[in-house]
Amino acid sequence: MQGTVDGFTYGLVTPLVAYLMACLGGALGLRCTTRSMLVARSWRPGWLALGSAAIGSGIWTMHFIAMMGFTIKETPIHYDKLTTFASLGVAIVMVGVGIFIVGYRGARGTALFTGGTITGLGVATMHYLGMAGMRLNGRLEYNTLTVSASVVIAVVAATAALWAAGQVRGFLWSVGASLVMGLAVSGMHYTGMAALSVHLHGTSSTPGGDSPAALLGPMMIGPLVFLCLAGVVVMFDPLMVMGRPDWTPKEHRPGIPAHPDVPHPGRRPASRTERNQRHRSSRTPQSW
Repeated sequence: MQGTVDGFTYGLVTPLVAYLMACLGGALGLRCTTRSMLVARSWRPGWLALGSAAIGSGIWTMHFIAMMGFTIKETPIHYDKLTTFASLGVAIVMVGVGIFIVGYRGARGTALFTGGTITGLGVATMHYLGMAGMRLNGRLEYNTLTVSASVVIAVVAATAALWAAGQVRGFLWSVGASLVMGLAVSGMHYTGMAALSVHLHGTSSTPGGDSPAALLGPMMIGPLVFLCLAGVVVMFDPLMVMGRPDWTPKEHRPGIPAHPDVPHPGRRPASRTERNQRHRSSRTPQSW
């Protein structure tokens, strides 16, 4: 028996809120990744880990907000807690692997392709693992071609987002990139849902598990609180917001070297001895 699937029970409310959550997680994650390229290597792992958790939490929250609007007319849906939590862990870990590759190897060439592919596969794996946590009186089937299209969308979106993070530009640049990333992640989700068909065993529900309201609502609290705290970090860090410091205007004029305390992306920070040598050389009169 074929189930009647409705992915928009609340109209456009759940898709719009889900999209905003994907954008928020993407914006915070991209700024953290950019910030990691402007600090010494000792601080880099912390910023990359924060960015990984922000993006992973954002896409996971986006998925399950969207799933709140997903119903099957003939049977109620329940969710397995362990599988649902596992999908969050997979999202953070796989996104983290991709971000760390780009954070240490640069957003170009093989590193960008590898990092983007792993991150995109992490997004897709989170989606389908989260779907595997659904419990209902039937089975889920997917159209292989549409599933493949959703994975391609996820990989392309992740690669583009990591490339944008590696540009080390201003805050508005990352905002635009996060809007595109949120659109792509949401598009991947609904493309994957379009591949789904449900075959019911009957009209009675399978016992066990919690209802979507009882499970998904409380589970949203943790990731949402984390995203809010990450947002506070972004707002109170000028270098994070601007992408580069705005307190050394002379050093950033065309043709004049950047401030020695702010390392170029992919380069180590200048040592104290090197900075002293630069200072002495700048005071030496030039011969004409």
